[in-house]
Amino acid sequence: MNIVFSVAFPLFALIATGFVAGRARLLGRDGSGALNVFVTWFALPALLFSAIANVRLSEVLNLPFIAAFGLVIVIVFGVGMLMARLASGAGLAHMSLHGLSAAYGNVGYIGIPLCLYALGPQGAVPAAAATCLGSAFLLTGAMVLIESDLQAGRGIWRAAWRVLGAVAQSPVLIAIALGGVVSALGVTVPVPVQRFLDLIGAAAAPCALFAIGLFLSDTSIRANLREVGLVTIAKVLLQPLLALSIVPWFLPLDSVWAQAALLMAALPTASNAFVLAKQYDVFVEETSATILLSTLLSVFTVSAMLVWLRSGL
Repeated sequence: MNIVFSVAFPLFALIATGFVAGRARLLGRDGSGALNVFVTWFALPALLFSAIANVRLSEVLNLPFIAAFGLVIVIVFGVGMLMARLASGAGLAHMSLHGLSAAYGNVGYIGIPLCLYALGPQGAVPAAAATCLGSAFLLTGAMVLIESDLQAGRGIWRAAWRVLGAVAQSPVLIAIALGGVVSALGVTVPVPVQRFLDLIGAAAAPCALFAIGLFLSDTSIRANLREVGLVTIAKVLLQPLLALSIVPWFLPLDSVWAQAALLMAALPTASNAFVLAKQYDVFVEETSATILLSTLLSVFTVSAMLVWLRSGL
């Protein structure tokens, strides 16, 4: 149980601190937005660029990890879509957001800090790979499906190009891509630049966790609880169990990559799912409620996964 108090407790305590600060309105009306800009545009990109640039590119392109974690999230995404169809006869846009909420874990704001705290600095590389899979693959695919449903008749390829253009502007993905270029070229990052990246990147984990708490402080459960329950079960129960059954076929469980994959599977729904739901005005209240409920339950799923990894290896 020591792993729970040394890793899970400080992580969720930071989220709780942000929640309390948000409820007390200590940061003012614009505080949450400013903190999110800092995390998304500066701290996380600096951390991930540094993590990728300072390792061999072959270490980042870990195909067994990509296959294992990718298979897990694709299956859960499909199950989530099927749940929406069976539960309410939902259309493609609704089904896609239902599937995204079930499969898309909060890798950036919770997963990266979790990997750093639980696995050490080497945990940043698989976290970066998971970020790419979530943002560049899962999120993009969901957006294409939503666009093709809401813009019926205008062509799926047109929607796909528009979505890909928007995703390509993500500062986190740009930082990962630039880090990959630096790694591939074998360029050594100058010491002053590296120290700057280390300094600003060190703020990524605490600020991201605090920002999640701020977001949750404005969230409430006012939605179709049947669908919220289904999505939450898929995210915090089905996904980690599926990962436990799939990952060992691709990766040795005592490796950092396997442990990172399992920890990522135990994460709650990403706040980006709510941003997307709000953008398209589909499944909005349900997504918000799912993020809140899955985050609360992930206290137990993440702790359980940490205990299992520590005792099972």
